[in-house]
Amino acid sequence: LESSLLTQPWASVCFGESAFLAKARFGDTGYILLISDLSSVWYESADTEAVGQRSKELNKRLMIHVSSFLHHLCNVMSPLLAGQSDATTSFSCHRTAGGLSLHVKSTLSGLPFYWDFHCCPAPVEMVSRHLVRPLIRMSLALQYQVQELTSLLLQKDAEIEDYRESGATLSRDRLRTEPFQEEMFQQNFMAEVRSGAS
Repeated sequence: LESSLLTQPWASVCFGESAFLAKARFGDTGYILLISDLSSVWYESADTEAVGQRSKELNKRLMIHVSSFLHHLCNVMSPLLAGQSDATTSFSCHRTAGGLSLHVKSTLSGLPFYWDFHCCPAPVEMVSRHLVRPLIRMSLALQYQVQELTSLLLQKDAEIEDYRESGATLSRDRLRTEPFQEEMFQQNFMAEVRSGAS
């Protein structure tokens, strides 16, 4: 499940006033959930035995197979991870000394359905694999893209200047642009980033 979790995108989720990033993968034999507030990363991995035991403790009136619990959990979590609200499901979380607990309240077969995800701190290798390395790869890809676009803009400016020197004029003055200044662009961009972060 963890290897297939790598292909899942991170989703922005809110529990009360707290914002998190989360991703999850559910299968017939268990699930894995990863949650981060960008300061800490927590996870829970549960197999069918753990799911069966916890479902008996939390949902004594529901007598269904573990695979049905897992399927319902997937259906409950999918709207949350897709950024959609579901009026029939509520989520809450609280931090504990050793991790993070996520509480789910829903219905299943007309009966109340409860679930608790007990997340513990994720190991360094897991954090690196799911968060650090993908962010660094994306950052490098975006840097390369900016370099390519900057080069293209400078070429376009040179092309436009050549047209002007040849006597070409704009038919609509509102289309006139100033030559691209890379250093000024970088300074303005970083100022916007700093103001957005503060």
